[in-house]
Amino acid sequence: MTISPVSTIHTALDAAGLDVEATSLHIAAALDEDLAWGPDATTLATIGADVTGTAEIVARGPGCLAGVPVAALALQITAERDGVDVDIEILREDGAIVAAGDPILRVTGPVRTLLTAERTSLNYVSQLSGVATATHHWVQALEGTGTAVRDTRKTVPGLRVLQKYAVRCGGGTNHRMGLGDSALIKDNHILATGSLAAAFRAVREQFPNLPV
Repeated sequence: MTISPVSTIHTALDAAGLDVEATSLHIAAALDEDLAWGPDATTLATIGADVTGTAEIVARGPGCLAGVPVAALALQITAERDGVDVDIEILREDGAIVAAGDPILRVTGPVRTLLTAERTSLNYVSQLSGVATATHHWVQALEGTGTAVRDTRKTVPGLRVLQKYAVRCGGGTNHRMGLGDSALIKDNHILATGSLAAAFRAVREQFPNLPV
């Protein structure tokens, strides 16, 4: 599907359960990080401002996709910053199983813009597809057992919502998102209260409606 204008990218993110504003801010910070030491010197030196082209993100190996609309938004935000237009086409949806060589996303526009956004876009789709692929392998291994694959809070700082989305793309189920949406009693809590039962009672007394 062709996802220009940007409103269609936002619709894809909404459908994925990703907050558009928060995702946009995350991408903007990632782009700023790449440009913190100055503009893309190599691209400015070697590519003319009037040169346009078409680029594809292509799978290098088999796996389960996640983060394709996030990569698309990174391209779109870069284009908006540059004051230019790009045409973006998503060729494979998040959650799809791909083989090496499968095209995932196609974008046409000024080559300077495409190259400036390239690494940030690839970082998102590679990182998130890696999580989705690992999850999918476990889901396949446990197929037919009635077992759900659940995630943890051991996420890359700043990437929790996106990584947990990638788990869903791979067929897994999210556990707690943070410290406040459910209680998880562990060894330190038991030591602090004296027993598992005491820790459980303490949680129940202060947070009677919270899952434990």
